[in-house]
Amino acid sequence: MSLLVKNTSEYKEISIEETLKLLGTNKDGLSDSEVKDRLETFGYNEIVEDKRNPFFEFLLRYWAPMPWLLELAMGLSFALSHYLEGIIIFALLTINAVIGQIHSSGSQKVIDLLKKKLAIQAKVLRNKKWSKEDAKGIVDGDIISVKLGDIVPADAKIISGDLSVDQSALTGESLPVEIHQSDIIYSGSIVRRGEVTGIVVNTGANTYFGKTAELVKIAKPRSHQQEVMMAIVKYMMYLGIAASILISISALLMHLSILLILTFVVIFLLGAIPVALPAVLTIIQSVGATELAKKGALVTRLDSVEDAASIDIICFDKTGTITQNKLSVVDSIPLSENKKEDVLRIAALTSQSKGMDLIDLAVIGYAEKTGVSFNEYKQVSYTPFDPSTKRTEAIIEAGGNHFRAVKGAAQVIMSLCRDVSRETIDEVNKITDGFSKKGYRTIAVAISEGNDLNNLKLAGLLSLADPPRPDSKSMIDQLRKLGIKPMMLTGDSIDIAKDISNHIGIGNNIIRMEDIKDLSSDKQLKIVSECDGFAEIYPEDKYKLVKLLQSGGHIVGMTGDGVNDAPALKQAEMGIAVSNATDVAKVAASVVLTETGLGVIIEAITISRQTYQRMLTWVINKVAKVIEFVVLLTIGFFWFHNMLLSLLGVSLLVLANDFVTMSLATDNVKQTSNPNKWNVKNNILASLIPALSYVLEDALVILTGENYFHLQWNALTTLVMLSLIFNSQLRVLIVRERRHFWSSLPGKGLLISSTAAIIGFALVGLFGILVPPLNLLIVLTVFGLSALFTLGIDFPKYYLFEKFGL
Repeated sequence: MSLLVKNTSEYKEISIEETLKLLGTNKDGLSDSEVKDRLETFGYNEIVEDKRNPFFEFLLRYWAPMPWLLELAMGLSFALSHYLEGIIIFALLTINAVIGQIHSSGSQKVIDLLKKKLAIQAKVLRNKKWSKEDAKGIVDGDIISVKLGDIVPADAKIISGDLSVDQSALTGESLPVEIHQSDIIYSGSIVRRGEVTGIVVNTGANTYFGKTAELVKIAKPRSHQQEVMMAIVKYMMYLGIAASILISISALLMHLSILLILTFVVIFLLGAIPVALPAVLTIIQSVGATELAKKGALVTRLDSVEDAASIDIICFDKTGTITQNKLSVVDSIPLSENKKEDVLRIAALTSQSKGMDLIDLAVIGYAEKTGVSFNEYKQVSYTPFDPSTKRTEAIIEAGGNHFRAVKGAAQVIMSLCRDVSRETIDEVNKITDGFSKKGYRTIAVAISEGNDLNNLKLAGLLSLADPPRPDSKSMIDQLRKLGIKPMMLTGDSIDIAKDISNHIGIGNNIIRMEDIKDLSSDKQLKIVSECDGFAEIYPEDKYKLVKLLQSGGHIVGMTGDGVNDAPALKQAEMGIAVSNATDVAKVAASVVLTETGLGVIIEAITISRQTYQRMLTWVINKVAKVIEFVVLLTIGFFWFHNMLLSLLGVSLLVLANDFVTMSLATDNVKQTSNPNKWNVKNNILASLIPALSYVLEDALVILTGENYFHLQWNALTTLVMLSLIFNSQLRVLIVRERRHFWSSLPGKGLLISSTAAIIGFALVGLFGILVPPLNLLIVLTVFGLSALFTLGIDFPKYYLFEKFGL
């Protein structure tokens, strides 16, 4: 079977008869055998997802630059018969892999949960009989029927009937769209009024919905987390490799054994690599994600928790995000001698809620909200909206008398009224034009006078629009205070966009994509960075705008609710789907709001900046430890012609310092008032002076141990190990605070874990567990010197952190 696959938009220009012919079907529908053939040829009406094997995903966690270095160190340890040290390194590797896999699979479970929904059922004509079928089994050429409340299961061309459909999730247009015979309805649209029969022209990935979903697959933000990790590893390895080369050459000149040189290399590798960095980063981000969940935001991509701290631009979809995606009455304009309440009352009396007509619901809701009285009025009959007459009407009883009330398009209602003056027509046109420029829809209301039900007189006008959420303006104001620029992106007209943007405080510099499409990338970026938003754009435009901003060095957030927002949500560093978002938007986003309101976005930014501060503390402490470790051991080699730390001592040091400080995940921190950007070079420079100060302290400890306590070489290695451990645990209590250390109290978890590590390893040294023992006085002396130097570095630390903008 060879059917010519066309774009859905191409079917707009083709007649119904030609469409039936092209798709090899007729108005009686397909047979079961024809459906089976088409399913085998074209597949199911679904977007096929790439499934990942969790076992291979876990194994891949051992295959990356940082694991390679650790695996090299592990291999060398086993080659040198240091089996315990090799096992410890493997354990550290596996801890990283397991923690990463657990949290990754946890995020995947959140996504899978979001995807689980009731299967859409569709009314399909097959074998000349109507039946309910799973939407998944619909094929090109099927004849379907959709009515009020249905979700359109596939792109289709209307054979008969009229509809009012909500396409806001697909196109961003906030107002319902009227669909007539021979028009196209898109998969994912929601029917708000009417019933039609149509022929399916495209399914699955070929639908308008499917094209957007395919774009979601392509979209992927740059991994800032990976970049930071690799930059830290790179600089630490430069230092470790330089020291290894220097010592190896010196050792060869001293005619030391190759095995001893390889031991030096393993010690430097293990000490220089930030072994726990992936696990620490994952845990700190998971704690941030848990905090966000308590605030009403579900995180589906962990690295977005830290990336959000750096966001300097947030792009907002208008319909359903900034606005309520709910048609509401904005104002009533009375004419003749009527009052506002009279216009509203008449409009409400020509409405019914059970038909779920959006305009009727908006009018009834506004009348109830403003307290309009209906005590003397009773609706005797009601005629719902008819596309052919473009009005609704009702017969009303009041005080024993009957009158007729109608509402609908202004020009239609005026044409029904008698004796409408030229002045009234001009006034109505002026008001309607004014509302139209703001993007409002205008309807007119008329009422009969006397006993003649056809003697209609114009009573007034109502303007309708999709209003902003109550908290949109306050949220925009708070974002500006946090140093973040808000931008609005919408498929609506530029007039509607400007009105809403002005109303909530974003600004009125709204432009169209066509205004910049012929410019160079640099000029496009400049204009986009300076404007307040875009109107009349397509889903792929939102995606392109996010990528364009990212190419200019911006870290971008994106909020949305519809299918049209999904590619941009996936591409942004933090994509936020609001609580009433479509499933596609929720799956594409990295954060899903579980409660109404936009205040959670501010919470997400605040918690992300706190997460960044915790991670920054770990990095500064680790960098200072590596510098201290490498410099000390290098000096120690030329001092003693031996390593000041055994391979086992280094393994214990890594375990104590890298993994114990994971408790930073719950540390008490203060967020900044501006976006945070990683600057690894500045972090290293700010860590340099404190690290070198500790090298001096370590040298003093060695001199004290050698000259005062007269320690033997093996005991001296225990002394050095304890000094490095105490320094790291005390240093973290100083560097965690960007101001002076007494400005805030450490978190309870950090205080307990640091205290436990100091006491635990003091006991290891005291009782000689796995290492040569030391007496209590020596252990206390080491701790005392460490504490003294730690207090001493607080003032230079404060100056350096301020100088380097930490």
